[in-house]
Amino acid sequence: MNAVAEEDRAAELAGPLRDLLPPVDFCCAYGSTLLHARPDGTSMVDYIIGVADPLQWHSENLERNPAHYSRWMAGFGAGAITGLADHVGVGVYFNPFVEWRDKRIKYGVVRMRDLAMDVLTWDRFYLSGRLQKPVHVLVDNWDIRKVNSINLEMATSASLLLLPAEFTEYDLYAQICSLSYMGDLRMLFAEDKDKVKKIVEGSFQSFQLMYSPLLQEYIAEGLLKTSSHGQYKTFRQDCGPCTTNELFSVLPWTIQSQMQGRHTLHGKEVPPRTVVSSKEMAANCVRRALRHRVMVSSVRQAVCGLLASGGAVAAQYLGKKMAKAWRSRVP
Repeated sequence: MNAVAEEDRAAELAGPLRDLLPPVDFCCAYGSTLLHARPDGTSMVDYIIGVADPLQWHSENLERNPAHYSRWMAGFGAGAITGLADHVGVGVYFNPFVEWRDKRIKYGVVRMRDLAMDVLTWDRFYLSGRLQKPVHVLVDNWDIRKVNSINLEMATSASLLLLPAEFTEYDLYAQICSLSYMGDLRMLFAEDKDKVKKIVEGSFQSFQLMYSPLLQEYIAEGLLKTSSHGQYKTFRQDCGPCTTNELFSVLPWTIQSQMQGRHTLHGKEVPPRTVVSSKEMAANCVRRALRHRVMVSSVRQAVCGLLASGGAVAAQYLGKKMAKAWRSRVP
């Protein structure tokens, strides 16, 4: 997509922000709709919206757009909306099936502090996983794109630990894309089984723009060697303990702590320490920690969506997802 077309696309995606919603501090469009230059009328464009104070933002949005909320959540008010997001969900409140012109949109509202914390620490691994994939950033008053560079480096290190000694560029992006689906129960029955493949193939160049600078650094540091064979670049990584520990040290403390234990010296407890004796050990730690986080976050957010919608809208949304998943599994 050339620069002019990119600007036109960004302007089109930003339309709901101009026409509908109160001011926001961060906004990105994400999801499968971005794989198409012009979504059709049945597509739903997904947005993540970051605001400094969700209570104030929802209060204003309820006055502007009460129909965006289920009738019963609108009746409870902004306090109940933010409370549901924070205490049942993972800090994000979604309004799906919002009509805008000839399109439908879904937007999730999150506190900026929670967004930054998840990106930096993977404490919930919900929004951080979305930002590891290509998105269209439309508003960025907090410079989240710069903060997200840390998230991309952590995602690359985690994926290298999970990949074999030799792999292709496609394999790497597929592994990065898969991180946020580990343990997601929706992948069993409500998601397209080829979801990762479609995301990577549909936005391969965007993945390259995001991750090529990091890969060049890893090559310069001697952690990776590359060659070109066939359609994709081939990489070879050092799987020795020194490189493994270096990659593991890049991961957030929430992951590293899974391999930490308390030790005693002369009968006294000493601070936790991280011991990574092999690549397999590190990979198992990453896999176990991410599966647990993704499973917990996906279940909490699903319950939050069910309660927020009162059931009918959630059933409609889940039905469409399941139908799409079923079609992907039928030969």
